[in-house]
Amino acid sequence: MSSRIKITYPDADGNEIALHARHFERLRTFADLEIYVGRPGSTREYLHRVAHAQGILLGWDLPGDVMRSAENLEVISFSGVGADKFVDMDQARERNITVCNCPGYSDITVGEHTLALLLSVCRQLPRLNRELKSGIWDQSTDLVELHGKKIGLIGFGGIGKHVARLCNAFGMNVHVWTRSMNPDLEPQYDITLCTLEELYASCPIVSLHLASNEETHGIIDPAALQSMQPGSILINTARAELVQEEALIESLQSGHLAAAGIDVFHQEPLPFDHPFASMDNIIVTPHVAYHTAQAVDRLFEIAVDNLESYFNGKPMNVVN
Repeated sequence: MSSRIKITYPDADGNEIALHARHFERLRTFADLEIYVGRPGSTREYLHRVAHAQGILLGWDLPGDVMRSAENLEVISFSGVGADKFVDMDQARERNITVCNCPGYSDITVGEHTLALLLSVCRQLPRLNRELKSGIWDQSTDLVELHGKKIGLIGFGGIGKHVARLCNAFGMNVHVWTRSMNPDLEPQYDITLCTLEELYASCPIVSLHLASNEETHGIIDPAALQSMQPGSILINTARAELVQEEALIESLQSGHLAAAGIDVFHQEPLPFDHPFASMDNIIVTPHVAYHTAQAVDRLFEIAVDNLESYFNGKPMNVVN
């Protein structure tokens, strides 16, 4: 019987196995690895998949009752950032199970997607593409140039910092609200720190880059939207919970907000009859800002590093 470490990937996407095989092979150099394709169809099936695991590479969620029954489990490496939304952290702490995440893997790609949404909104690319393919040659559309525009970034972690770099490259004036308000950030990233009130009042473009927690839920509420300049643009590639959706819909319908670019939603997949589906002044993408081949490869590299480091006695990226 093998005395090697046992690691399970209980909910793999089948496409990942071949694309990122080198990372799984690295796991096999120090552990017996079991990979199961697809999310478990029942609690019983989930329990079977993780029963003997000391380590779990987790793609989606791990319920507390499953974790409770995994008697040998020591460490979970969650393949993402917001582990607390998918792992029962109270149960992990009670069982003294280490939970790790993968910070920074998507900073570049989410930053790029943020600019892609902003450019699509300002240049009305989806509508122009659709109309031209339908035989409509319309050169009368009033498009928006980014150069010289003020953009307000709410939150300034790794993604916000990359967005700032991209915006500066476009010649935009970048204003930032962040909890730290460290003045050293201004010369380092060519930004201007400001209060939320100042940001709403002075920036016709607002982009969200906050984590989701009790303090940030609903930070974009009716009052915040109303305090933005008439004709403003809102971009959200962070978390749906940051925005009160009904207030956003109302602001877009009234025209107070000129447009929005949104990648995250309170209900996913987005229902086909959702109000966003029939609105011309919002561009939506199906929660894919993080999903490029390069970012996913970085994700698995970090996730495997977490497991290897833990079993070498040097845990990293621990979130509990």
